[in-house]
Amino acid sequence: MASNLVIVESPSKAKTIGKYLGPDYVVKASMGHVRDLPKSTLGVDIEHDFQPEYQPIKGKEEIIRELKKAAKDSEKVYLATDPDREGEAISWHLKELLKIPDEKTYRVTFNEITKRVVTQSIAQPRALDRALVDAQQARRVLDRVVGYQLSPLLWKKVRRGLSAGRVQSVATRMVVEREAEINAFQSQEYWTLEAELSRIAPNLGGFKAQYHGKDKLSLSNEEQADGVIRAVENSPFVVAKVKRQDKTRQPAPPFTTSTLQQEASRKLNMSPARTMSVAQQLYEGVDIAGEGTVGLITYMRTDSLRLSDEALAQAKQFICGRYGADYYPSKTRVYKTKSGAQDAHEAIRPSDVTLTPEDVKKDLTGEQYRLYKLIWSRFLACQMASAVYDSVSIEVESAGHLFRANHASVKFSGFTAVYEEGKDEEEEISQSPLPDLKEGEKLTLMQMHKERHFTQPPARYTEATLIRALEEKGIGRPSTYAPTISTILNRMYVIKEGKALRSTPVGEAVTAWMNRNFSSIMDYEFTAKMEEKLDTVEKGAIRWQALLNDFYGDFGPGISAAEKSEPVRPGEWRTDEVCPTCGKPLVIKVGKFGMFLACQGWMDEENPCNFTMPMIVEMPGKCHLCGGRLVKRTGVGKDSGKQFTYYCCEFNNSKNKSKACDFRTFDVPTKDNCPVCGRTMFKKAGRGAKKPYCIHEDCANFTPEDKRGGWKKPAEGTAKKPAAKKTAAKKTTARKTAKKAEK
Repeated sequence: MASNLVIVESPSKAKTIGKYLGPDYVVKASMGHVRDLPKSTLGVDIEHDFQPEYQPIKGKEEIIRELKKAAKDSEKVYLATDPDREGEAISWHLKELLKIPDEKTYRVTFNEITKRVVTQSIAQPRALDRALVDAQQARRVLDRVVGYQLSPLLWKKVRRGLSAGRVQSVATRMVVEREAEINAFQSQEYWTLEAELSRIAPNLGGFKAQYHGKDKLSLSNEEQADGVIRAVENSPFVVAKVKRQDKTRQPAPPFTTSTLQQEASRKLNMSPARTMSVAQQLYEGVDIAGEGTVGLITYMRTDSLRLSDEALAQAKQFICGRYGADYYPSKTRVYKTKSGAQDAHEAIRPSDVTLTPEDVKKDLTGEQYRLYKLIWSRFLACQMASAVYDSVSIEVESAGHLFRANHASVKFSGFTAVYEEGKDEEEEISQSPLPDLKEGEKLTLMQMHKERHFTQPPARYTEATLIRALEEKGIGRPSTYAPTISTILNRMYVIKEGKALRSTPVGEAVTAWMNRNFSSIMDYEFTAKMEEKLDTVEKGAIRWQALLNDFYGDFGPGISAAEKSEPVRPGEWRTDEVCPTCGKPLVIKVGKFGMFLACQGWMDEENPCNFTMPMIVEMPGKCHLCGGRLVKRTGVGKDSGKQFTYYCCEFNNSKNKSKACDFRTFDVPTKDNCPVCGRTMFKKAGRGAKKPYCIHEDCANFTPEDKRGGWKKPAEGTAKKPAAKKTAAKKTTARKTAKKAEK
């Protein structure tokens, strides 16, 4: 039997590492945590220096027995859990629970799971880092004390089934306050002008210039806009300035945890939780044809921008070999990690840049491929030369008013040949190239366009922008962003409308009660400073119990005072929809299958109304039959009982016969209109990019059903494929029959 035991967290990681280490090592998985605080009680003795009461996790008895036996039979036990605070704590719990002696215990970490790194780490083990363990223990106990003492109060003072937390409550507050900003926003009118200009000599090129004011004049009403038009209509337009220059654009730095989650949300429409789940799979190892099991990326929980010398050298060789020496900068790019970051690991990068996304695509799932391509492209681009743009800026004057036109064209693609960073806001579309104008040249005004606008409220947070805001304020750490957002969505404090996060009456009630009674916990600076204090525990500067005693000195009395506080009940979640039966407003309710609309009249004692309907989420586009809004609704299958999503006209199944509309589809409406018939285009549902198509048979741009992609319903009479595998019961019966035959 092998004399060395290696304990990791997951079976896939065990498989990858076992392949690299060979027969002298047995690699087993703990399947994550093996012991924790109890679920049913606080599990922390506050009066005795916050002593935690750990116990084995239920359902893991068999795993713990196997690990105990393997540890007892081994000469050396290598604890190879994840290379972060939580991983260090899991290793410590394993040592304590399995009763592994100090002389047999070796701690190893892998920033990437490749043969080189695994064998090097096994050859250079270290002792458990107790300061890291204490930092994680402090975080765990702190969050348990806050959550388990606040949640019962929320049940009493707001509504049953709620919870509070040190980070989740602050994140909810940010969404609630943004919604309050939007509701309080007073829109202001403004006007824009666009001049269509042409050179005096015909056929020498025209262009459009935007009005940029006179003496800082902004056009706040139509009278001012008309005044400018009258002033310039009979006045010559003269080119005042022509500025040509080369502009360079630098690549974005490599991914950290937060920027990976943001970019995956923007570009791949992946939630932070899903992003981290898929990244974990890529880190732990994937079966690649001809290579075996390979860890494709480095560790994905990091706030560092540091890259190893080996990775930088490999990137340089790859870039020069594939794209040419011009695409590599004169000096290797080194990115400075922001102050306050832990910098425990490298930035997220491919473990081997020569394994291109196209090379491994056939061995990956769709999600794995898209995320690996994102990480691979970002890393490669961060080491490439800057993009160079030929920029032209033209200023035109007329009657003292200034008009401006800009254009930039790519002169050298540089890093953009591989990757461009996504944006949270839509950028203005650049106009076509400008004519070769000279200063002092006179132009002819062809036409003047005026357009009315209104200032817009601040945009709602998306998952990407909320993570960015949390990081900017120093709230939470890389490992907390995804679970925090998942929690506030699951608790229905916040809902998603498309990509936007919107607070609910429950989230607003919880935030109001928490602000009133626990203002320190809800304070952004307090929460950020608590993260810094946890970092000092990791450095060994203070004892974790001292941090908790200092915190509880204010928090404990606050609990007693909050017991006497006034309750805050969630308000009704009103909508703009009206009950088709009785005309009262429809409000949002939460049921077994999530949210739905119900008539406000259900509480009317004399004439109650029980009307309900699926939740309405407005979609882009218009119904081609009646011009109504297109909405997203949910239904439940009569036979299966499963929930499904469909899209229809807002008047679908309307009880008002004069407005009733039959349009309904499972295809997703898009913001694009057909370039031929002008009607709304649709796309197939599902993850990833889908090409819009026209569904209207009378249009020359019509796309038949069989060419739209996506899942297709089997033709009637088509036989189902036989099951690929027998059930376990059939296999057992077959084995018994074979044994009887042998006898």
